[in-house]
This record gives sequence, C-alpha cells and structure tokens, in this order.
Amino acid sequence: MSIQNTHTTNNAVLFGLLSNLVLVALKALVGIFGNSFALIADAIESATDSASSLMLWLGLRYAQRPPDENHPYGHGRFEALLTFLVVFFLMISAISIGIQAYANLQEPQTLPEPFTLIALVGIVAYKEGSFRYIRSKARRIQSSILEAEAWHHRADAFSSAAALIGIGLALILGPDFAWLDEAAAFISAIALMINAYRIFRKAFSEFMDEDLYHPMAKEILEIGQELPFISGIPTCRIRKLGARYFVDLHVWVDPEISVAQGHAHAHALKDKIKTQMPLIEDVLIHVEPVETFPYEPPIPA
Repeated sequence: MSIQNTHTTNNAVLFGLLSNLVLVALKALVGIFGNSFALIADAIESATDSASSLMLWLGLRYAQRPPDENHPYGHGRFEALLTFLVVFFLMISAISIGIQAYANLQEPQTLPEPFTLIALVGIVAYKEGSFRYIRSKARRIQSSILEAEAWHHRADAFSSAAALIGIGLALILGPDFAWLDEAAAFISAIALMINAYRIFRKAFSEFMDEDLYHPMAKEILEIGQELPFISGIPTCRIRKLGARYFVDLHVWVDPEISVAQGHAHAHALKDKIKTQMPLIEDVLIHVEPVETFPYEPPIPA
C-alpha cells in the first residue's frame, strides 16, 4: 500500500473512532434524559463501533507493514481478518439491541421527550455525511476495511433514522403508541444484521480469492492488445491483499523469438500495466509460444 493510501486509511479510521466517541456521550445523555431506549440502543451501537474502530486502527499498523522474508506478499490479508472482527462486533451489538428492545416491549411504556428529535436529526445528517466521506475514500483506494468502516456509519445513520421515525410517530399518536420507540430500536437491530452480512460477504470473498475483478481483468487484456508483440492473454488471475492487487498472467508470443526477447516483452507488458493501473502491486507473467500469430484474446463481459 502506498504511503498516501496508508495515511488515507488510518485517518479515516481515526476519524470514525473520534466521532463515535463523541456520539456515544451525546446519544446516551439524550436517551437517558429524553426517556428513549431507541437512543440508548444507538449509544450502545456507537460504543461498539468505537471499540471496533480502536482495534482496527491498532490492527492496521500490522496490516500495513511492508513485505518481509516470511511474508513476501506483505501483510494485507490481515485486513480481511480485521473486517471479520468488525462484523463480529456489529452482530453482537445488533443482537443485544434486539433482545433489550424486545424485553422493553413487554413493559409499560412512556413517551420520549420531544427534544430527542432535534438531536436525532443532527445525528442522522452527520452519520450519513460520514458514510459518504469514508466510502468515497474506500472506493478511491479499493479498501475493504474502509468500506466496512463506512457501512458502520451508514448503519448508525439507519438506526438513528429508525429512532427518529419511531419517536416522532409516538409523540404524534400519543401515549398508546409509546412502544414505537422500542420498535424502532428493534428495526435498527435488523438493519445492523443485514449490513453486517454485506460486509462479511465481501471480506470473505476477498479472503478466499474469489474471482471478483472482471473489469480490472478486462482493462489488463486491453492493455495487452495495445502491444503488437503480445499475441494474447489466455489466463488472467487477480487476487487482492488489503489494498494491493497481485496479477498472474499467461501471455502468448511469437514462437520464433528468442527467450531474451520473450523476457523483454513480458517486462514491457508488466511495466505498462503497473503504470496505467497503480493499485496493482505486482504482475507475474508466464510466457508461452502461440501457434497462430497474432491471436485475438477474449475479453470478459
């Protein structure tokens, strides 16, 4: 991972950690004094987010270490393990919120205070803004860990929005509908579970080297087509470790050229790919002779 990408990731995670700490205090105070378990549930979620963000921030120091003798591909795979940890915390907070909300529904309810709505409007706007800010950085550097962190903020926005709707309806409809506050907390727990699965599925796919990079493979094949001495690229495999991509290629060249020429052609292709696609850390190329020259390589859909 480049120094710039490392700073981007670390700063985004640190931003999430500090903002969640502030929101824990705000939500807890407003929830307690405003008589809203939906807001208290939100505070619990933010506290869980803060703990996971702290672990992420510390764990990324290891994941971002450069390759060494024992880890020639670097330590980026640790990012996926950190993402699994985030998912675990999301699941725990969702289950705890859901259980407590269900238990509260069995008890007589009192209406939340109206001022809780003002706090919730600000919280929803802030968390949605945080989601968009971090997701834009995640997509720019292709970081699954930042994508998970972004969805942490979106999940928080969802749960706060559910609380806003539940409290608002309860205040409009009257004391008989005070249970809507607890129902909102229960709905936020379900939304949190769904988001946890989305994050887990993507991280698991990366961890298992699932073939997820067809657009990138298409771009690589198009780069190969620009070089007249490359007859075709029959095999293109891509794996992702953290924010780094590693590519394995089989390329076809004229069988009449020398080994030295084939070696030079492979290096020319590698250099061109890495120049045009800076997120690719390394390209391993196996040169093979082709019977029919030139060859038109297939482009994946």
